[in-house]
Amino acid sequence: MKLFCAVLLGGIVASPVLAKEKEPPVRAQAFQRLVDCRTIKDSAARLACYDTEVATLDAAETSKDVVIVDKEQLRQAKRTLFGLSLPSIKLFGGDDDDAVAQIESKIASASEDVNGWTIRLVDGSVWRQIDSKPFYRLPKAGLDVVVKRAALGSYMLRVGGSPGVRVKRVI
Repeated sequence: MKLFCAVLLGGIVASPVLAKEKEPPVRAQAFQRLVDCRTIKDSAARLACYDTEVATLDAAETSKDVVIVDKEQLRQAKRTLFGLSLPSIKLFGGDDDDAVAQIESKIASASEDVNGWTIRLVDGSVWRQIDSKPFYRLPKAGLDVVVKRAALGSYMLRVGGSPGVRVKRVI
């Protein structure tokens, strides 16, 4: 009974943490000031506000104080970083719905040593085999490859549709 009460109490205490809604992303100040111009009722004053804030935003973007990217550029950046161990930051919005689950590419080069295979893809990423499973289709330049996110932060690499081997990204 004491155990049941402890578990119940723990659930009640934890529920506000679990129920916490996502906080909206923080906007850049230069962009927020531009958006705030919409609230001005007088047309001439609103236009003057827009002109001023667009010029400010353009200058901030030119000087790289503000970086503006579209969804395709964001997707490409996430794809380029796929497999790298990076700290958990919300630079790209922090939304797991847009997380890259796998990449498809071609092999640029492959080499084998006593520790396994090292495979360089045409996008420049380098993957190192970390298990001892054999490749059913030996990796060589020009072959299609799929690298897929697997369990517990690992990755599986498949060459030409063959079963995958466990890899980690080194570059």
